[in-house]
Amino acid sequence: MKHPVHDFLFTYYAQRPAQLRRWHPGYGVRLLDAPSYDGLKGYADGAVTPEHVASQQPLLIALSRLLRATAGRPANFGCFGMHEWAMVYRLSEDETRHADWPLRLGPAGTDEVVESHRIACSHFDAYRFFTPAAAPLNTLSPTASDRPEFEQPACLHAGMDLYKHAFRLTPMISSDLVADCFELARDIRELDMRAAPYDLQDLGFSPVRVETAAGKAEYAEAQRVFAARGEPLRARLIEECERLLAV
Repeated sequence: MKHPVHDFLFTYYAQRPAQLRRWHPGYGVRLLDAPSYDGLKGYADGAVTPEHVASQQPLLIALSRLLRATAGRPANFGCFGMHEWAMVYRLSEDETRHADWPLRLGPAGTDEVVESHRIACSHFDAYRFFTPAAAPLNTLSPTASDRPEFEQPACLHAGMDLYKHAFRLTPMISSDLVADCFELARDIRELDMRAAPYDLQDLGFSPVRVETAAGKAEYAEAQRVFAARGEPLRARLIEECERLLAV
């Protein structure tokens, strides 16, 4: 059985565990007596080459733009994790993405929560998984091409995506930064699914009952903590993009 919380970090994100475990020093550092690295993409003579960095200019420019736009936007702590609820709206329990796990409130109760809340998801990769019935309920319409116009620093998915941005910059940046972003993504994912409509108590995840006032307050406070943890990581990624763009 797939793990509904942790498997996400290796299925939704393309980085495999073996890739995560391999350490890279980043551009500007040469490894001595490390012949195994010479067969890796971007390496020659134990170091990441300037030619590889130059070939990644389009990625670096796009990531820098997205990260700067996200960092410069006010944080929104009012979404209350409704994206996960919108992903199961008007579905039967055996049609959901995690059909092995029951909905805490059942299908009818889940639908009622969606219908009684304002849905304001700013993250395209969450919004695109809304059910057809839920998509028109979103007050925003993010697309794959306009992420810098929507993403904001309190969004759980924007926080988890720092890990994606970091490993896409591998091997040009230090694996220490990738690991820090992975740790944040892991912790955020637990909140993401604790606030989701699924009952995961058998796995040890107590629910954050975002359908209640107390649950909303708990969720928003956790968002603030994660936004604060993500801010320096986002800043470090921006610095790395600028450093590499100057190569």
